[in-house]
Amino acid sequence: MPALPTPSVTPPDVIRAAYAELIVSDIAASRAFYVGVLGLVVTYEDDDTLYLRAFEEYLHHSLILRRGPVPALAALAYRVRSAGELDAAVAYYEQLGVRVERRAAGATRGVGEAVRIEDPLGFPIEFFYDSEHVERFTRRYDVQGAGAISRLDHFNIVTPDVPAARDYYEGLGFRVSEDIKDDEDVVYAAWMHRKATVHDVALTGGDGPRMHHIAFATHERSQILHLCDHLGALRQSDRIERGPGRHGVSNAFYLYLLDPDGHRIEIYTHDYYTGDPDNPVVTWDVHDNQRRDWWGNPVVPSWYANASTVLDLDGEPVALTHRTEARESEVTIGADGFSYTRKNDAELGFKLGSQV
Repeated sequence: MPALPTPSVTPPDVIRAAYAELIVSDIAASRAFYVGVLGLVVTYEDDDTLYLRAFEEYLHHSLILRRGPVPALAALAYRVRSAGELDAAVAYYEQLGVRVERRAAGATRGVGEAVRIEDPLGFPIEFFYDSEHVERFTRRYDVQGAGAISRLDHFNIVTPDVPAARDYYEGLGFRVSEDIKDDEDVVYAAWMHRKATVHDVALTGGDGPRMHHIAFATHERSQILHLCDHLGALRQSDRIERGPGRHGVSNAFYLYLLDPDGHRIEIYTHDYYTGDPDNPVVTWDVHDNQRRDWWGNPVVPSWYANASTVLDLDGEPVALTHRTEARESEVTIGADGFSYTRKNDAELGFKLGSQV
């Protein structure tokens, strides 16, 4: 990625990852998966669109599914601290020299005025504050199933230059919680946050821009295991791409699923608090096979290779830039999981570094 200008204005004050908009090929099939299996709540639907939320969310939606010709990512949205931050977003991104569009209230159902940009990494990003409030189902145990999903947690994106992407997100006020490197200081991935958890966005090194996954959180591991049982009962366990297991990075218990169009969805729980200003960065050696799985089965090749197409603001697929540095899959594919690395055990594992 070319060096970016340094804006002379303050960036928008981002609170958290707020919603994703995905293009899907078949609304009925997507509804059967996201509502029938995952149990997300329908806020609004018509013949071409589904607006969904998790049980504890009170904003209009955290996921939009829109029918279209090419399954893809149409937008990732971050909520900002106030409506005034939209002006800050316009000024900031105009100085970065990227495409900026103001959107009127209601351009996206349930969302007030917003700003959409094509960020320097090639992703369609929305910033918004105002949103319609809807019923929060926190105490609606009469409608929550055993696999109840609580909230949207994070996005994971694929980008060819992780250090440049990290610099860009640090300019937006995100902080690094964990990363993966090798002895030559090649960076394979980084986890970055605004809310006080491990991440709102993860940066995975590879050909990009592509969307690796979006993740929803549950409160308990048992809810994730129930989703596995649910899929088995429906004879749809082949939707499980990876897991269940526990990550080394983030310490989270996880499950990766593929929706009917191949979009990857993570169900995620039990990461940790990162809100203190001196929260230490955790750095993992790329050769340590416990970084991706603290325990669990080997990472499948598709998890490293496949990701969703990204659309620009005109709805056209964004051309890929190829990663030139080493890829994580080239280092350890097929060796993640129980086949732990034994070489130089004392030097492997995570190392606590200073806050970046």
